Amino acid sequence: MIPKNTKQALTTFAKRVVSRSRANLTRTKKNVSKDLYDSIEFDLEVHKNSYSLSFYMEDYAEFQDKGVSGTERKFDTPFSYKQNSNLLGFELATGTFAKWAKFRGIRFRNEKGQFAKGAYKSIGIAIALAKKKKGIKPSLFFTKPFEAAFKDLPDNVIEAFGLDLTKVITDR
Repeated sequence: MIPKNTKQALTTFAKRVVSRSRANLTRTKKNVSKDLYDSIEFDLEVHKNSYSLSFYMEDYAEFQDKGVSGTERKFDTPFSYKQNSNLLGFELATGTFAKWAKFRGIRFRNEKGQFAKGAYKSIGIAIALAKKKKGIKPSLFFTKPFEAAFKDLPDNVIEAFGLDLTKVITDR
């Protein structure tokens, strides 16, 4: 017997969490490259006596969700930039913040008020230094939808399991 109603209740829960997490990324304008948005997925495995539900997303999702304390501004998070962390070296090696600035259209201006050419590397370095000081504010883009959907989950699963159990009893 495959408990269809219970599986459906868990699938609905997971789809709701994924959908609302993606919506939160878009609403809070953290959906720049869509890599994180596209990576949010779930996997539901049905075993003989149990279920296993896992959520997957890019590695940096936890930092976006829970935030990172900076060297000057602190957040209630397990992550923090240390004084000796090499965020500047990371930016010089990867150009991550420079790419972000280019995508967002952020540019320096020269003395005449014209946009400076080729200044994205400098902007990337400035952003890296600012992120190290100020940190990343927690967005809770995944945590809030998960907790909200989880409140309804026990009732939904109990009801679905009852329907599955009734079907087993009536089919015998």
